[in-house]
Amino acid sequence: MRIFSWVTKDTNIDFMKFRKAGYALSIALVVLSVACIVFKGFNYGIDFSGGILIELKSQEKINMEEVRKQLSGVELDDVNLQSIGESGSEMMIRAQTKSQDEKEQMKAVNSIKQILGDKYEYRRVELVGPQVGGELKKAGIIASVIAVLAITLYIWFRFEWQFALGAMVGLVHDLLVTVGFLSLFDFDISLTTVAAVLTLAGYSVNDKVVNYDRIRENLRKYKKMPQYELLNKSINDIFSRTILTGLTTLLASIALFIFGGDTLRSFSFTIVLGVIVGTYSSIYVSGTFLNLFNLRANQNADKAVNPFGNVE
Repeated sequence: MRIFSWVTKDTNIDFMKFRKAGYALSIALVVLSVACIVFKGFNYGIDFSGGILIELKSQEKINMEEVRKQLSGVELDDVNLQSIGESGSEMMIRAQTKSQDEKEQMKAVNSIKQILGDKYEYRRVELVGPQVGGELKKAGIIASVIAVLAITLYIWFRFEWQFALGAMVGLVHDLLVTVGFLSLFDFDISLTTVAAVLTLAGYSVNDKVVNYDRIRENLRKYKKMPQYELLNKSINDIFSRTILTGLTTLLASIALFIFGGDTLRSFSFTIVLGVIVGTYSSIYVSGTFLNLFNLRANQNADKAVNPFGNVE
């Protein structure tokens, strides 16, 4: 496609020239994100804070907007409607109640049934109490920490310490900024959001591993080239791959954000923002970070196993 032809051509951009501006932008984003996390906190969804879940079926196609207007009369903090199946005659209602008391939750369920009437078959009703929500929150945190630690160990043994440190700085940057913006824009934090954050961590690390493989290869190939020029050349070598990978992932995620409905809004936003931040940090955080060190090609680098091969 001609629209992407400029990306596939060899580029010669002086990325290192703007590294200080990149550092300043990254520091500002991280400070803003940390401030949001500490002072604003998160908007936890039903999975973590408790609430009610109702699955119902109708004999005809359900008008989601009409149901949403009907439920506006019930005292609920947050309501998510999700269509189930292809016929459009089944729906799931997930809502947070103002109180996590079981009696109040049951009262809200009865109010919903009364408003919607008998034309629906109520196939499933669940009450998620604060204790269950707390356990899920704890499990989500543990899963995230274990995943990040596993990625950290992989990076540390995969690369020389300068590369490992740069990749970890980039990963922490990506996760902090993404999670901070989830707090800033009041997106629900649910199990699907946690899954999106872990997916982002994998994407971010993979992008940086490919970039670092090229830098390490060029360190062996161009031993007399000044480090500033070598880093610029390496980033330019894989620039088309970085942009095209990010762009294809971004287009799919944007479509999911627009057409995926309220239930997938937090998930798709996390992926969209994470891909943008991760692609940027591969160049202006992890990439330019290496210029702070006096890199030397590792004599044993030829023995290292590259599980990704020579990625162009």
